[in-house]
Amino acid sequence: MKNRAYAQPLFKQSVTQMEELDTIREEYGGVYAYAQAGAVALAAGVLTQGAIPSATANNEPLSATQSAAIGDYSVTVTFGSSVTADFYKDGYFWVSDATGEGHRYRIKGHAAGTADVTVYLKDPIRVALVASTSEWSAIQNRQKLVLICPTTLTGAPAGVCPIVVDINYYFWNQVKGPAAVLFHTGSSGAAAIGNQVVPANSNTPIAGAVEEADGGDIIPCVGTVMSVLVGTEYGLVNLAIQGY
Repeated sequence: MKNRAYAQPLFKQSVTQMEELDTIREEYGGVYAYAQAGAVALAAGVLTQGAIPSATANNEPLSATQSAAIGDYSVTVTFGSSVTADFYKDGYFWVSDATGEGHRYRIKGHAAGTADVTVYLKDPIRVALVASTSEWSAIQNRQKLVLICPTTLTGAPAGVCPIVVDINYYFWNQVKGPAAVLFHTGSSGAAAIGNQVVPANSNTPIAGAVEEADGGDIIPCVGTVMSVLVGTEYGLVNLAIQGY
């Protein structure tokens, strides 16, 4: 959203959260999503990836004694194992099977625990959920606890970090527009202007780097080359992270 006042400057990090995660900001010819770094500090110019989805909130049954009526802003669930408070805050809850299936909701927050944990939603329940029958899943916000993009993807690319960011700090992750990005010489060799780039995945790849796409890549394109990229250096890429 343009022409809006933001609490956190574009090229500064913060130890406290100042915006809702995945808030979109357009400035200087680029688009940025508000993000939080994970357990590893981030360098400027590295490609990031969203956190690995948890198996403890995947196709779980609704709590045996709790249903959810149309208009409710909460649902009581049982996780596959204990979760910390607000682990899924700003993330997504959806009904994956049975009554209410196909509906997705945004998560406002929740307490810590395993059984009968109340998950508070930002959206009202649209189709009533049935205790023990409706099956649900949850995922963290795509900009929560982002990590340096690994050479074998375990989640979706989340953007390019424009500054140095400390562990667990909040920052603006660039998702569109011209960005300086670490380059790796993959199996296709040097990246020519106008060609697409993907997360580095071949020829002894480097985590957090991009390489020119080749005909065999099935991983997502993250942008196109604006200047010739040389291995282990930083070139300009017109970012186009999918979903933004």
